[in-house]
Amino acid sequence: MARGRKCLASAANVTDRTTQAPSEARRKRVLSGVQPTGTIHLGNYMGAIRNWVTLQEQYDTYFCVVDLHAITAPHDPMELRESSKASAALYLASGLDPEKTTIFLQSHVSAHCELSWLLNCDTPIGWLQRMIQFKEKSKKQGEDVNMGLLGYPVLMAADILLYQADLVPVGEDQRQHLELTRDIAARFNNLYGGRKWKKLGGRGGKIFKVPDAFIPPAGARIMSLQDGTSKMSKSAESDMSRINMLDAPDLIVQKIKKCKTDAYEGLEFGNPDRPEANNLLSIYHLVTGVSKEDISAECESLRWGEFKPRLADAIITHLEPIQERYRSVMADPAYLDSVLSKGAEAARVQAGRTLNNCREAMGFTPVL
Repeated sequence: MARGRKCLASAANVTDRTTQAPSEARRKRVLSGVQPTGTIHLGNYMGAIRNWVTLQEQYDTYFCVVDLHAITAPHDPMELRESSKASAALYLASGLDPEKTTIFLQSHVSAHCELSWLLNCDTPIGWLQRMIQFKEKSKKQGEDVNMGLLGYPVLMAADILLYQADLVPVGEDQRQHLELTRDIAARFNNLYGGRKWKKLGGRGGKIFKVPDAFIPPAGARIMSLQDGTSKMSKSAESDMSRINMLDAPDLIVQKIKKCKTDAYEGLEFGNPDRPEANNLLSIYHLVTGVSKEDISAECESLRWGEFKPRLADAIITHLEPIQERYRSVMADPAYLDSVLSKGAEAARVQAGRTLNNCREAMGFTPVL
């Protein structure tokens, strides 16, 4: 569930499907999403989406476009509609297989909004006001700051807890929000779970799993092309600071040619005084799949003017088949709609179970 990379991800155990037999094989569930504002960029792809392709082979996976998170700041309705579908198409183009995973739009599962409200009513406002992203973004927005920005982490918590997460792959910028999710889950379980729930006719025990963080080992933090100390971000004013997944080859060449470098001789990984060198070499490593050791040997004596064309070519080569598949998916809107419809239907089933447990435990009258 993170403007930059709004990204969230989570894993949950199928044992929470209480109707299943105890002897049935278990797979942990992973839920993750990227916000559709702006264009998905190389940082989103390397830090999240590419990892999902592997995760779908290992887990029971749910991947959503978190479009509800996209309206915490002023937005263009038509752009939101178009970018939401474009994001889903990029998921498919990047290698997600609807036969192996569930792909849907967050707003197509109303349980996200309802659970967010239920959790809001038991979340102390002081917890939300301590969130670093809220402090930073509210300063920028001034008097225009809205409740959605303050309550954004609670919606993220709802996204995760609906699917009974036990692992949440997140970037460093979302760690604080995950800690809040853990606090919210523990508080809700304490207020309404256990014997209190059982007295109301429920099964008792914990209503939510309390999730743990998982930080992807590589590619989790690709930095800006204009500042090697800042994360590549959708919200950065200059488009030259990022490589967008749908950038044309000529534009990629231009962006790499103009990206920030340094005046040192040779290229090297891991020098804290050379953040741009580390970032650009890391991108080269990620898009080529060549080991850091081999890249160091290849590039240690290169000048920037020699390395940049190699990097641009490598990025173009990596993105070309993804862009081709994206165009193919977008050319078949009926197929994309069917994937999203099927995905939302499956997500509603799991989310509905969790939401019904919450309603029951809080004392709401059952729907007849």
